[in-house]
Amino acid sequence: MAVTSPRTISTMANKTVYPSMNENRASRNPREALGFCLGIVLVGALIQLFGAMKGDALVFPGVDVILQAFGKLIADSHTWILVGTSLRHLLLSMLIATAVGLTVGLAEGLSDFLRALFRPLMNLLRSIPMIVLVVIIMVLMPYPRVPVTASSLILIPIISEAANEGCRRIEPELIDVYKLNSGLNPRILTRVYLPLMAGYLRQAWINAAGMGLRLAISTEYMVQTRDSLGKAIYSSSYFNEYQDIYAYALIMILLVLLIGEAPSLIGRFISSRRVK
Repeated sequence: MAVTSPRTISTMANKTVYPSMNENRASRNPREALGFCLGIVLVGALIQLFGAMKGDALVFPGVDVILQAFGKLIADSHTWILVGTSLRHLLLSMLIATAVGLTVGLAEGLSDFLRALFRPLMNLLRSIPMIVLVVIIMVLMPYPRVPVTASSLILIPIISEAANEGCRRIEPELIDVYKLNSGLNPRILTRVYLPLMAGYLRQAWINAAGMGLRLAISTEYMVQTRDSLGKAIYSSSYFNEYQDIYAYALIMILLVLLIGEAPSLIGRFISSRRVK
């Protein structure tokens, strides 16, 4: 029987299609774009409706006031410093969550014993309320480290579950092929397991990035992190500048959309370069 090299296995892995959690999502078309724009109009109409019901233009300012505040914030260079701080917290938390989540997920996928061992801890991190976790971390470590630590701990189960699922879904035939070559080592992990798990990990990273940004900003709000979006939102609420709160919310929405679309845009760009 011919022995297949890890490079050949890696090529087989890249050609093998494994569905991600949302792989069946329909391709975008003009009708969906129109629906998205109408959804934005609906949000603006709801804000106006709530403002009319409440009768308080301070808490529910007009859409034109919110857009003016949004334009003012976008033009302010300090806003980009705030965005940079929050994105830095997101990047660090994603790196930590990816390193720990991949390790735990691979261990769970390769061993039923380790899966049972880590399951209570992962369930705890997945189910514990964020406010409780943040308060515990605030007691244990300095405030500047809380946004990264809290976000990474909550994101670890997302990455680990994707890695575990992707590892267990690998076809046994491919695993038998690699066993003929060598035991489990970093080369096999990077050339065999990770390519086969890529579909699951890709969607998990997209979901974790969007959630991680919201978590980072929420914890920044709670611990008053200097020069961050969370701190800016707290200051706006303290001074009753609700139009700025809505404007910051728009910035957060745009960031989440950008982060969610970035992987597909990068993939299309790389594919177009390869075609050329």
